Amino acid sequence: MTEKPIALEDSGRDGNRLFSPSAGRNKHLIAAWLAEHLSNKARILEVGSGTGEHGAALGTVCPDVIWQYSDPDANSRASQSAWKQDNWPEPLALDLTVPDWAAPLGSFDAIYSANMIHIAPIEAAVGLARGAAQLTDTVFLYGPFLFGERSAASNIDFDASLKRRDMRWGVREFADVKHIFENEGFKQSERFDMPRNNHIVRLSKH
Repeated sequence: MTEKPIALEDSGRDGNRLFSPSAGRNKHLIAAWLAEHLSNKARILEVGSGTGEHGAALGTVCPDVIWQYSDPDANSRASQSAWKQDNWPEPLALDLTVPDWAAPLGSFDAIYSANMIHIAPIEAAVGLARGAAQLTDTVFLYGPFLFGERSAASNIDFDASLKRRDMRWGVREFADVKHIFENEGFKQSERFDMPRNNHIVRLSKH
């Protein structure tokens, strides 16, 4: 992850709150899915929280969940702070490419990351897996993935457009992501289809 915000679209603003068009389209679907898969009063770390809308949407349907935002970008963290529930902690400045980013943190019931690993170097995914292994037994990833010859045409095109912007970026092969997390002890994986050729992937140690 980088120290400046990465955006593939223009965001709106209301005070410190930022609005992402794509988050506006998917946040309620994701919140409903997470609500069915998280325990009551779960403590969740979101990595690369962006505008903060995903956590805010979950907070409306699961008010007992404690959501920990994080992002390396200060403007994004200001938006997250504006979106957060009163009983949630302030957003953290985390950079997954720093080897010991997880060391100061306590345990979490799960880690969630949306639309991050394809707009960051692959080292960010490796860093996420390595740090997550110290903090939790469960990781949820949301976004597009490739599946070899069975990949959706729209995701192949998206991958090419990302690489034109930065050769280190790209829609990741699902098999490669699984392998990265398996190396850190997350041996179990499940994939759930979402609209617009996106997926939620649940990776777990047990």
